[in-house]
Amino acid sequence: MNEPSYEKICDNASYLNLDLGAQELAQFILDHQFDDSQIEAIRSLLEHLAENKRENIVSTLLKMSRLPLKEPKTFDNFDFDRLHGKQIEALKELSNLATLYARKNLAFIGPPGVGKTHLGMAYGRLCCEKGLKAYFLKATELNQKLSDARKYGRESSAINGLVKPSCLIIDEVGRCVFDKENTRMFFDIIDRRYNKEGPNTLILTSNKTPDKWGEFFSEDSSLLCSLDRIFDSAMVFMIKGNSYRGRKCDTVALSTRDVTASSKP
Repeated sequence: MNEPSYEKICDNASYLNLDLGAQELAQFILDHQFDDSQIEAIRSLLEHLAENKRENIVSTLLKMSRLPLKEPKTFDNFDFDRLHGKQIEALKELSNLATLYARKNLAFIGPPGVGKTHLGMAYGRLCCEKGLKAYFLKATELNQKLSDARKYGRESSAINGLVKPSCLIIDEVGRCVFDKENTRMFFDIIDRRYNKEGPNTLILTSNKTPDKWGEFFSEDSSLLCSLDRIFDSAMVFMIKGNSYRGRKCDTVALSTRDVTASSKP
């Protein structure tokens, strides 16, 4: 049997959770005297089933991620030409997901409209496409989620749900104020993610630099401990410049006619 086909059959069988070992597969092929075309047919079938499984997993992960599906934000449709600086390559290289496997957090800091949310979403989408769980929510939504969890006695469940994703994206930090209890729960999320195993990235976007975040969290010691863990291993991208928004806005100048003048005899 040709080696590449043999390896692919074994790999796809394992991915499909089929109880089929390499030795058992080889013996089966020998016992039935399969020729190359029959072996290739087996390879094609398992590859087709494996690809279907991958597509279903990615589709499910994207639906659960809360990332936009109709007009997805990707690295390919991000306008890198609008950005300049010596470190632009470091931004472009985020698409290799090395930071995820190196367990580095990311922060995109800058004024509105410079692409912070787009970059965070693009990273999360790529994680889903690689079969890894990502979850996106705005800081205001996180704040409400934590308040609701306290109200209904679901603190543990809410925290667990935000620890599990390999990539957690919190957008627009600084748009709301977390009370003391929510700040403590925020720390619990950060602390548990800091200590979890496996690929792990927390992405934060904000119009405010981290030294200003104390205005939006009401328990200083918990916030300081959170920041200590977030930025213990992180890449922070400070983005300056004007907003991208409005590029497709067309302005049409019009004026009214002088009806009084035109009606004179």
